Amino acid sequence: MSQISWLSPHNLDFPAAEHALADPNGLLAVGGDLSPARLERAYRLGIFPWYQQGQPLLWWSPDPRTILRPEKLHISRSMRKFLRQTHFTSTMDQDFAGVMAACSEPRDYTDSTWITPEMQAAYCELHARGIAHSVEVWDGNQLIGGLYGVALGKVFFGESMFSRQTNASKTGFIRLVEQLGEWGFELIDCQMPTEHLFSLGAESIPRREFRLLLARLCTEGTPDCWPRAD
Repeated sequence: MSQISWLSPHNLDFPAAEHALADPNGLLAVGGDLSPARLERAYRLGIFPWYQQGQPLLWWSPDPRTILRPEKLHISRSMRKFLRQTHFTSTMDQDFAGVMAACSEPRDYTDSTWITPEMQAAYCELHARGIAHSVEVWDGNQLIGGLYGVALGKVFFGESMFSRQTNASKTGFIRLVEQLGEWGFELIDCQMPTEHLFSLGAESIPRREFRLLLARLCTEGTPDCWPRAD
């Protein structure tokens, strides 16, 4: 039976992902911190933080892992029509903090959030270092949707998205995937499976296969194409 490891704030090492629990799926370790160095190391190993306010810091590496290859993006006929006709506009890296704050707001199904103030501060620091990025969807000058994640090598690790109008987050996601494909990214990590992601072309692969892909793709240079905020 696997034992959950407690991480030291002074040691960036993680246990092997194969030691993660099967129930709950992927729980690997507890503790540590959200320093930029630890976060970057975690992503390169296929590990991510996810915990609720009041819980200790929890680290996960689920098996299987849900991914999307940019060339396999599926856009339904109705969504293609919407994208042709919509007045929504999309930007990148123009309001990272605003996107994170919106993603942290309570959802219809829960009053809690895992995007704590500590988490927001950590990812804003990654953004300042050029590692974390956002997509914004606008209705005029109103932020109505968006998402954020981490880019390392040729991999984009999606973290969270939000929507205040119908199809806003889906618009942002599609724009992101299309742009990542043009930039030469080969993999988008979607973490956990949902029917919404599968409808867009996502698939689930064994954790071992996912980690082998990361070992190859995260060592490549990350395209320096992200726009600078005004």
